[in-house]
Amino acid sequence: MTPGQKISNSERESFIAAIDGLFLKLELSYHYQFYKVFGTDDKLTEAKKLWAESLKKYPSDCISSAVEMVIQSNDYLPTLTEFLKACSESMGAINIPTPQEAFIEAQKSSSPRDSYPWTHPIIYWSGKETGWELINSSKDTNAFRAFTKTYMRLAKEIKAGKNFEIVSKSNNEIIEPLDIELFESLRKKHGL
Repeated sequence: MTPGQKISNSERESFIAAIDGLFLKLELSYHYQFYKVFGTDDKLTEAKKLWAESLKKYPSDCISSAVEMVIQSNDYLPTLTEFLKACSESMGAINIPTPQEAFIEAQKSSSPRDSYPWTHPIIYWSGKETGWELINSSKDTNAFRAFTKTYMRLAKEIKAGKNFEIVSKSNNEIIEPLDIELFESLRKKHGL
């Protein structure tokens, strides 16, 4: 999320569901350790607040995939730090920035966008599909959500093996010099 950006209700609900799902899966996977650490309702509530605050830059899909990764690889209840690393790795496994970082880069990009030095081509394709006008609109609060949805879908395609490249049109187009004689004859013919 960019500073001052409002979060939609559906996005908030999705994030809350991801945090609740995270704690449920941790409870079911690490039963005794979970109750030793988060044994009271007060501790569990405070832990959820702390983890939610720390994980807010990651989309719900990333949190869900990170919890699966942690459960499969850890014998012991993970710490918040370990879980943050798992979230970064779930994004970094395909070597792409977080959706928030990508959105900020897309907002800062300039035309011609196919020649812009992107951190990763997926940012360009996400921005192009979402629409540059929407991304650069300061009045539209749904821009980040729309961008993230596209970004995460394309990230899944990268994980599946799809390769994204940017072919710069400006480098491939050869600009022909203007035929001045033809131009003048057309101006006379049409009375311009």
